[in-house]
Formats: sequence, structure tokens, C-alpha cells
Amino acid sequence: MEDGKMRLLFIGDSITEWGRHEDPENIGSGYVRLIHDYYKTAKPEQNYEFINLGVGGDRISDLQARWIRDVLQLNPDIISISIGINDVWRQLDSEDPDQIYPEQFEEIYVNLLDHVKEKTNAMIILMEPTIIEENLESEGNKKLKPYVDIIHKLAKKFAATLVPTHQSFVSYLKTQADYKLTTDGVHMNSAGNMLMAATWIQNVKF
Repeated sequence: MEDGKMRLLFIGDSITEWGRHEDPENIGSGYVRLIHDYYKTAKPEQNYEFINLGVGGDRISDLQARWIRDVLQLNPDIISISIGINDVWRQLDSEDPDQIYPEQFEEIYVNLLDHVKEKTNAMIILMEPTIIEENLESEGNKKLKPYVDIIHKLAKKFAATLVPTHQSFVSYLKTQADYKLTTDGVHMNSAGNMLMAATWIQNVKF
């Protein structure tokens, strides 16, 4: 914490990025905005600095490529990571041979978290990847399961806070409610962003 500010860094893919480039505060209009607004109003006496570094299309390997600049050099007090959707989605929509399967996903993720532990004192928050299609039996959701399991494993290994966003979406879908959470099966509408933000707020304590 520098100058009394608590720096919260959110990093991930387009679900995290959501509108930040069009936002003067660079926070965006997605779940990060809702978390930001919650803490700014619930704890106005606290001096929070929110940073959104979501990048559309990112996989775990893309985080690795920018980890020093976008995480370690910023030295956050809290880092919240949401990644994994594109690692699976790319397997479904691309014949690119450069795929990231669970073993490599875990290997890279461990490397990133090792660096956080070695170089910072940040509290680590690991968000489960959400869903690929609003259908529990979709191929994307089946392929996503081992990635979710890896994040559970890493949360224990690194004493990180787990945010069960995938489980929140699964629980909602099991109700068979007809109200959609996404615009295209992956990217959130306002309800999906609310569910992500609410799950984060309910599970993160600092």
C-alpha cells in the first residue's frame, strides 16, 4: 500500500476488459465496474485504486507475456485473475495447432503465481472461468471443467482466495430460468456481470 492507497488489480480477458477503453476511468462497464462501485460506496473512507488490465482474446500464455509489466511492476496489494475461457474457446473455434491444454495451462499459471509470491506481498484472488454457452451440456462447458479444477488446486497451493464464478453460473443455469446472462454464450450482459461481481464480493474479504 503506497501513499495510503490500496491498489486492486484485475487482469484477464475480454470479460474483464469489458468497455474499459471507452471509459475515462479505464474501469469499464463489466463486473470490475460493479465491484469498484460497491467498494467506493460501501467503504467511502477507504482509499482504493482500481486498475483494470483485461485484454480481449487473452489466454494464460498472453498473461505470461505481459506479467512483468502489468502485474509485478505495478506491485498491487490485491490481484484478481480471471482467465481460462479463451484457452478452451480457441479449441472449439480454431484449427490453430498452438492450443493450451490443461497441463500447460497449469504449468504457466503456477509460474505466474510463483512470481507474485516472490516479488510482491499481494493477496491473490483466483476466479473460476465462467461458462461457454448457457447450456450445461455444451462441449465448451465440458472442456472447461479441468481448467476449473486446476484453479481450485492452485487456490489451495498458493493460499489464494477462490471466487467460484463457474459454480455460480452453473447453479443459475440449473434453475432453468429463462433470463439470459450472456450476449453470445460467453460475454456477459448486465445480469451476468452482476452475478460475477456479487460472487466476488461474497467471497473476497479484505
